[in-house]
Amino acid sequence: MEAAVTTWTEQAATRPITLSAPSGIDRAAHHRLDEAWLAAAWSHPTTRVFVVSGGQALVDDTPDGRTELVMTPAFEAPPTETHRYFLGTDEDGVRYFALQKDTLPGRMDQSARPAGLREAGSLLSERDAGLLVHAVALENWQRLHRFCSRCGERTVIAAAGHIRRCPACGAEHYPRTDPAVIMLVTDDLDRALLGRQVHWPEGRFSTLAGFVEPGESIEQAVIREVAEEAGVPVGEVEYVASQPWPFPSSLMLGFMARATSSRIQVDGEEIHEARWFSRDELRTAIESGEVLPPSGISIAARLIELWYGEPLPRG
Repeated sequence: MEAAVTTWTEQAATRPITLSAPSGIDRAAHHRLDEAWLAAAWSHPTTRVFVVSGGQALVDDTPDGRTELVMTPAFEAPPTETHRYFLGTDEDGVRYFALQKDTLPGRMDQSARPAGLREAGSLLSERDAGLLVHAVALENWQRLHRFCSRCGERTVIAAAGHIRRCPACGAEHYPRTDPAVIMLVTDDLDRALLGRQVHWPEGRFSTLAGFVEPGESIEQAVIREVAEEAGVPVGEVEYVASQPWPFPSSLMLGFMARATSSRIQVDGEEIHEARWFSRDELRTAIESGEVLPPSGISIAARLIELWYGEPLPRG
């Protein structure tokens, strides 16, 4: 009897990627155009609201060691006329909204502090991380797309923050998501290819990545990006998992890829250096401080860990 084959996707599912785990929030998109329902939801005593500004929100470290979003009832929330975004409901019927403001409110107690997804994403519960990544993505899109790309008129917010409408030409604009591929490439010796971008600090290495171009499949994007950045030809490509990455609007599509040659020739424009690492070489390099691995919140770290077989050591 043949042994069962476990795919990379199945292995990734055993430990969900930060920002990608099920949040337990129903986005309830059918309510976004129902102004009467939204008004009733906003005034409901169980509704919870938090402010997002510049990609940050207030978080609080609780006495039992948890980190939570600072949320208030709607009647305690700062006033705003337009930048109020409905994020969804949970299984208990609680409605959640985010308010986009130019600045965060003053600290509500001694422990509350501003934090973004990079700092707090891995500390928050799946619910809070899901709410924050949704809010940050909307805020980034709203700030960058205030004018109609068809006629240039200033647009107005609709659908509880999920549409911008042009009052002049009637065009509707939707939140933008840019697909990007991120891949761990291995060779015939099962070594991993890691690269260092030109603007990264000395020693910082990670997986290769790049944006999907128009008219291109995601598998084609993997092959092209690896060839362009590192000069390494790729054959087999296998999808692993995805991660929302609103910095400002990416969706990272993670892959494992197999090189057909170990020869490296970096482009010198995006990638300054690329190297093959065995597991022992990578562990030694990280422990000595020669290599700085990607942050634990990123899908890059999870792709490397899937190949490495366990959480990466920290120098």
